[in-house]
Parts: sequence; C-alpha cells; structure tokens
Amino acid sequence: MEIIKVENVSYRYKSYDSKPVDALKNVSFSVNEGEFLALVGANGSGKSTLAKHLNGLLLPRSGNVFVFGHNTKDDKDIYEIRKNVGVVFQNPDNQIVATIVEDDVAFGPENLGIEPKEIRKRVDDALKSVNMYELRHREPHKLSGGQKQRISIARVFLKNPPVLLLDEATSALDNESERLVQQSLERLAEGRTTLTIAHRLTTVRNADEIVVLTEDGVAEKGTHDELMKKGGVYSKMYGMYSTI
Repeated sequence: MEIIKVENVSYRYKSYDSKPVDALKNVSFSVNEGEFLALVGANGSGKSTLAKHLNGLLLPRSGNVFVFGHNTKDDKDIYEIRKNVGVVFQNPDNQIVATIVEDDVAFGPENLGIEPKEIRKRVDDALKSVNMYELRHREPHKLSGGQKQRISIARVFLKNPPVLLLDEATSALDNESERLVQQSLERLAEGRTTLTIAHRLTTVRNADEIVVLTEDGVAEKGTHDELMKKGGVYSKMYGMYSTI
C-alpha cells in the first residue's frame, strides 16, 4: 500500500538578495507501508527542505505531496497528515514548549482532548521507552543535547503515528549521545513506515530504498548494493564517507 507519494515537487527559496534559489527540482518518489526509505545527498541538495514538505510545514511551488491520499496543499487535511507523521528534527531546542520534561512530552495529547489519566500513563510509558523517566521533573534547558533529543523521540512515542520522519536526528550529537539516541530511534521505528534523512551513510545500508538527491533533483534510487554496483553518485559519496 502506497502511503506517501511525492509527485514532481519543486520548491524555491528567496535568498538574502531576494533572488530565488531552487531548493528542490522535480522530485518524485513513493513510500509503501512498512518500508524504510532513506534520503541522502550533499549539503544543499534539499534534504531538509523535502522533509518539511512531508508533513505540510512547506508546500510545493509546483507538484504535489500526498500522505495517505491527503494532499498537503489542502488545509482541511493538514491535521490528518500531521497526526499520521511523527517528526524528529535535528535541533530539539526548536520543539521544546514547556518548563519541565513531562509537561513538554504531554503538550500534544492535552490539545487532543485525551483524558488526564490516559495522558499520565502515555507520558510515563514514553519517557521510560527512551530512558528519561528519572528526569521527568527536570527543566529541559538543563539537559544535554542527547537528552533533549530523547524528549523529542518520547513525544513521537506518545503520539504513536504510523509514519516516522527522522531529519538528521543524531547529526549534532557526540558519539555516546548518538549511540543512546540511535537505540531509542530503532525502538521507535519498529513496525512503522520510516523515512530518514541521513548524514552518516552507514546507517542506511539496510534501507529498502535509498533516494539520492542533488541540486538537480533525484539522481538515483535503489538499495545500497544496487547503488554501489552502479558506481554513480551514491557510490562516490559512500567511498568518501568511508575514508573519513
């Protein structure tokens, strides 16, 4: 079953001098239920811009994005889209909204009218799932980057969406924090359709499909083995990464 369809999507930013800059050019791909799809590419290839299109934070200049058949351009469908797509961004500070950890995790369900007892249970379960329960009364600004990122993951655990979108969720962390966050992400991804924007290509070797973005759009699609045999853009990127 096709869950996400990106159809000839282009997007243009205004630069500091007001001249338009093409961030996406005619990007197309689809994601089926239960798939693990990875989006990779060099800096400036539009990966994060594309991620923001997948839950309607940005809308295409041309083309369409469909999530469970809902077009992100339709205002009446945007709530349904965001309910079904859980996002963990690179910078958790941009998502913190409360003064203590448990209140921050509980923010979404309170707005959905869920009963307080059920919220309490879901928050506790979500924090335990990412090993943050003992810090539930801590002020978020006093946490490390890895701990803040695990709060973001706990929010998605609580939301329990069928689709998970990871926008370079570990790229700003040190090695130990990345290890702990990656473990939480792997638990979160179990049984879900997952799209990940990756900066470390070794983390996407097992993806069902890898979509390689360049400034000119989608350059290649395929599994790791298929793309390595092809010897194209991905193969060169992987070779460069493995020598770092």
